Amino acid sequence: MLHLCSNLHFSIKTWSFLFIFFILAFITTVNYHHNSPPTSLFYFNTFISSATNYTLATYLRHLTLHPHLAGTTPSLHTALYVKSHFQSLNLQTHVTNYTVLLSYPLFSSVILHFPNGSVLSLTLAEPGFSLSEVVKPYHAYSPSGSAYGKPCFLNYGREKDYIALGANGVKVKGCVGIVRRGGGLSRNEMVEKAAARGVKAVLMFTEGEFEGGVERGTVMSGLGDPLSPGWGGVENGEKLRIDDPLVMQRFPSIQSLPISMKSAEIILKSLEGPEMPYEWRKSLRCSSSGRLGPGPIMINFTYEGEKKMATVHNVFAVIRGSQEPDRFVLLGNHRDAWTYGAVDPNSGTAALLDIARRYVLLMRLGWNPRRTIILCSWDAEEFGMIGSTEWVEQNLVNLGSKSVAYLNVDCAVQGPGFFPSTTPQFDYLLTEITKKVNDPDSEGTTLYERWTAANRGIKIQRLSGVDSDFSPFLHHAGVPSVDMYYGRDFPVYHTAFDSYNWMVNFGDPFFQRHVAVTGVWGLLAFRLAEDPILPFNYLPYAAELQDYTRILSKLLEGRNISLHPITAATQELAAAAKETLDEVKKLKEDKATDEHTALKRRILNDRLMFAERGFLDAEGLQGRPWFKHMVYGPRNDGESELDFFPGIANAISKSSGGGEQNAAIQHDIWRTARAIQRAAHALKGELIT
Repeated sequence: MLHLCSNLHFSIKTWSFLFIFFILAFITTVNYHHNSPPTSLFYFNTFISSATNYTLATYLRHLTLHPHLAGTTPSLHTALYVKSHFQSLNLQTHVTNYTVLLSYPLFSSVILHFPNGSVLSLTLAEPGFSLSEVVKPYHAYSPSGSAYGKPCFLNYGREKDYIALGANGVKVKGCVGIVRRGGGLSRNEMVEKAAARGVKAVLMFTEGEFEGGVERGTVMSGLGDPLSPGWGGVENGEKLRIDDPLVMQRFPSIQSLPISMKSAEIILKSLEGPEMPYEWRKSLRCSSSGRLGPGPIMINFTYEGEKKMATVHNVFAVIRGSQEPDRFVLLGNHRDAWTYGAVDPNSGTAALLDIARRYVLLMRLGWNPRRTIILCSWDAEEFGMIGSTEWVEQNLVNLGSKSVAYLNVDCAVQGPGFFPSTTPQFDYLLTEITKKVNDPDSEGTTLYERWTAANRGIKIQRLSGVDSDFSPFLHHAGVPSVDMYYGRDFPVYHTAFDSYNWMVNFGDPFFQRHVAVTGVWGLLAFRLAEDPILPFNYLPYAAELQDYTRILSKLLEGRNISLHPITAATQELAAAAKETLDEVKKLKEDKATDEHTALKRRILNDRLMFAERGFLDAEGLQGRPWFKHMVYGPRNDGESELDFFPGIANAISKSSGGGEQNAAIQHDIWRTARAIQRAAHALKGELIT
């Protein structure tokens, strides 16, 4: 619970604010009837001033009373809580259900057999939590099975780690692999790389965990329900059999299990064999013998799970636009959690609920957005972005033709520091918005000032990772996207300790960081829904592509490969971006309200909106055709030096420098160049004749 001083702080500040605010609102309403109606700027400023940390804390407290793993009854109750909140605000509300394949644990054990004959059964549950409420640590979609073998430390399980093991004479075939999370690989990649080398099973730990916490997670590859790959898994719709090869290839071939760092230390301290490489020992945060193994201890590992059909629930609230109701601005956050989910994801859910409250307040003062706003509460994200992916697949045509942007917040607050990720046309708008929001950790300072001071300038990440619900929107549907959060990492990630108490004591005691994220998120959507001309600027996109090309040029130096197609296409995009900005300026100066001018704005907005779709390739990435974005998306090899141009990155990772491999790289360079050209042509709005 909040400390007494926190409650007092909330009560005095909140009620004083509300008293003043409603007086101002009353005066404004009276003035509205006697003078001119409120302006967009009035509503913008009112949204900023209507924030309360107490309200956000209250939402989060309700959302985290119980663990709510997707497909369970408590998860349904959380969906109903969100639904009832939207309905209490008189918002148009609906729920979309999908029946999908989820995965749950039944039994697991890890028993150590020492050379002296002693036996130790590792504690797999987290201390202080009842397994009747909190799901036992497991990897979703891990196959069931048993393994008996000597443990071997695999570091992060990367290609270069296996090379180092081989150089030290370590044979991993037949071993139980001990791997630490990180190194740029997903859980699925770690397990599959181990399986490819004959490792029998994988035990995975996260360093720096909180009081023996264990990081749960999925080891399935790809996104969405594995039984409906590429189409929405609606009730009575087509479902593949679970033994279909397309389904089975989504699951690892060997079993795996997460363990705590404390359990990992017991194993690592018992290893003998060659010494760890110096770089491994230096970066290892847990205690060990400094040896790689295998053995001499033996591990008897058993995991039994079940894959079963379950119903998941997406909850929506719609604020219909007054002038362009067929243009959608979407705000999304997932609701399901491995345990209590205070940080991941319900700090974001609390923010979404508060945005709904504040938008309705504006509506009661007379506001009606130009474009439609849709608030989306997704389910089953933790199993592989299932709720959002099924919905995107089901609505692909309408999203492709009508969606302005998708704004995602997952872990809204993890700790200090603002970390936004966007497609580049948002850069100027995001920067502008941060100048209007107060920094939560420095009184009298804007978020922009603190953010730029910490990074010595503007630092915006991009969206190549497949780590939240923006992925189906951007990588599959080509919708311009944003993802943002406060704090880079947090020690209770996917553990039972991700609770309201942790948030109050460590993450955000006064919920001011929640206020900041809610402000940026809500104001971004406000501008995108309200501005007569969409506030997109593609010059940063062209500049980013130029930077990527320079990096790629250095990587391919000395090879008979030409980057001219990308260079030429990027120049075309830069020219189109500049021409479009000139048009935007002229149309903003044109104050006419006739139908012809309105149509000109509509046509220009469509070009600004559709340019992102140009980066999609119908064939998708080689080996992963569902992912279609040629600038941002996952690489087949998580160890690639490139976190952009995924098709090119994949071709390079397969190449050993021969002529045939060079031709494959050149082909993907042409594919990427054509995607950039399509974006440029869409921005210009011209047919190629």
